Amino acid sequence: MGKKRIKKIEAEKIEIKAKKKKKIEHKLTKGKAYIQSTYNNTLITITDMAGNVIVWSSAGSIGFKGPKKATPYAASLVAKNIAEKVKDTGLKEIDVYVKGIGSGRESAIRALNNEGLSVISIKDVTPIPHNGCRARKVRRV
Repeated sequence: MGKKRIKKIEAEKIEIKAKKKKKIEHKLTKGKAYIQSTYNNTLITITDMAGNVIVWSSAGSIGFKGPKKATPYAASLVAKNIAEKVKDTGLKEIDVYVKGIGSGRESAIRALNNEGLSVISIKDVTPIPHNGCRARKVRRV
C-alpha cells in the first residue's frame, strides 16, 4: 500500500510542474504611456488603450542607485529600455500622461519620441490639491 501511495504523490508532483502560465502576445498599434517622475525616481508604464499594462521600467530597475535615479539622463535611459521592450508588440503611437514634479519629465518624453514611438498627445495628470489639508494650529509661546 505504501508504494502505490508514493507513486501517486510523485505523479501529482510531475503534473504540477508541467503547468505553466501562458504568455499573452500583444499586437497593437496605439497605446498609453504613463510617466511618473518624482524627486527620487522615474517610472514609465506602457498600457494598451484599455489600461492593461504591457511593459514597465524604472530608473532603479535599470541599475541606478540613490540620487542618480531622479536625473534626466536616467529617465532617458528608462524610455530607451521601454522602447526596446515594446518593439515586438508593434506599438507605433502613444498618448503620454505625465505625473509628478521630478526632473525626468521632459527627457523621458523626448527619448520616447526619438526611439520611434510617435507621441500623439501629452497630458499632465499631476494631482493638485483644491484647498488641501487643514492648516496647523498657530503656535503660541
